[in-house]
Amino acid sequence: MTTELNTTALAVFVFFFVLVTVMGFVATHWRRPKTLAHIDEWGLGGRSFGIWITWFLVGGDFYTAYTVIAVPALVYTVGAYGFFALPYTIIVYPFVFMVMPLLWQRAKDFGYVTAGDVVHGQFGSRGLELAVAVTGVIATMPYIALQLVGMTAALKALGLHGEVPLAIAFIVLALYTYSAGLRAPALIAFVKDIMIYIVVIAAVALIPSKLGGYANVFAAADAAFQAKGSGSLLLQPNQYVAYATLALGSALAAFMYPHTLTGIFASNSGNTIRKNAALLPAYTLLLGLLALLGYMGHAAGLKLDNANDVVPALFQTLFPSWFAGFAFAAIAIGALVPAAVMSIGASNLFTRNFWKAYVNPQVTDAGEAKVAKVTSLVVKVGALLVILFLPTQFALDLQLLGGVWILQTFPALVFGLYTNWFRAPGLIAGWFVGFVGGTLFVWINGLKPLQPVTIGETSFTVYIGLLALALNVIVAVIVNVLIPAKVTARA
Repeated sequence: MTTELNTTALAVFVFFFVLVTVMGFVATHWRRPKTLAHIDEWGLGGRSFGIWITWFLVGGDFYTAYTVIAVPALVYTVGAYGFFALPYTIIVYPFVFMVMPLLWQRAKDFGYVTAGDVVHGQFGSRGLELAVAVTGVIATMPYIALQLVGMTAALKALGLHGEVPLAIAFIVLALYTYSAGLRAPALIAFVKDIMIYIVVIAAVALIPSKLGGYANVFAAADAAFQAKGSGSLLLQPNQYVAYATLALGSALAAFMYPHTLTGIFASNSGNTIRKNAALLPAYTLLLGLLALLGYMGHAAGLKLDNANDVVPALFQTLFPSWFAGFAFAAIAIGALVPAAVMSIGASNLFTRNFWKAYVNPQVTDAGEAKVAKVTSLVVKVGALLVILFLPTQFALDLQLLGGVWILQTFPALVFGLYTNWFRAPGLIAGWFVGFVGGTLFVWINGLKPLQPVTIGETSFTVYIGLLALALNVIVAVIVNVLIPAKVTARA
């Protein structure tokens, strides 16, 4: 991939980046309430977003810049195994349809802003609340950093190198998020998603015609996998269980993250969430089309030092400079929306479940909003430092581990919506075993989220997040049975 400065592409990129920057600051006046000095208004947009705003916002923070970069890169590297993201995004929406309206109603009725608030309200345990909040924050940090990985790939293709362009982009993001809160990424998400759709439709419509058709694309990818002795167009039998468990575990974890829950809590009704669960699978189609770009990279004969460059390299090689600049702008803007929502979600957790719980229980509404704003800046700076001072692979590995971690909040957050049988001591014990056990499994396997399992003569590989979740639930049940209910009353 050429990394020399392309002035035409850069001009188009700058135009769209300036456009969304202006929109970010204009968002301060969009659907403006009486005051933004309230965490409900700054961090949840006043809980007023309807069907279309929620659709763009949730889609914008669920399908991120790193998705645009990472899914095709994985398919480029390993083939069919990289398509696990498709069944995962199919499984997740029935879950959203059934569970998230109940969670939204609980949050609306009691004024909850975060998952930690919901857990504390249900179980009355500061310890369990803190466990859920800390897990959310640490699982989100590398996720934000990975948005910068996607942006870095686009900037490199434009010929912009070094830390300065990336730092400028994130400083701009930090400023308009500070001033407008969730309204900024919600407004920008409209532009971001339309741009991504244009880019993907153009790619799948035009690239195959330039490469001899889809038959040639698949044949070239198959030949490339055979030549290097790894990867395949079809799943191998030893990949079935790993593929299925990775898809299921990812689906259960997806809406446990603070940024996806922020989009849910910002909705104006449970019915809005149900309708979005029916509409959001349109993004799954988009994801499937994106994944095919990995195969197209082989057909185009790209020679890459880093698989993350496959999408930028395709646009740089096969499209005119102006459209390449448009595509790179879509990728970069696709990083800004989720990064903003992620930082808001993490700052809401810190404000409500640490600052208010332990530092200043009497904090005013305006004080809460101020703490959340400042924390959102700190979170962005922390993510930027991860990218600047750690190799990218560390951020990726931490994000894989983050999925294992956030899945351990599932019992505390979801079980309480349906039953009062579980109590805080059991859920804390289960969270601890799942969190520590999952971390150890991932560490032992070289920071890979898959664990080989042998039962008799049968061997298969399982997603560690599901194994840790199973341990979590088993321990929670055992402790719940062994500890009398009256102990919980004093928890």
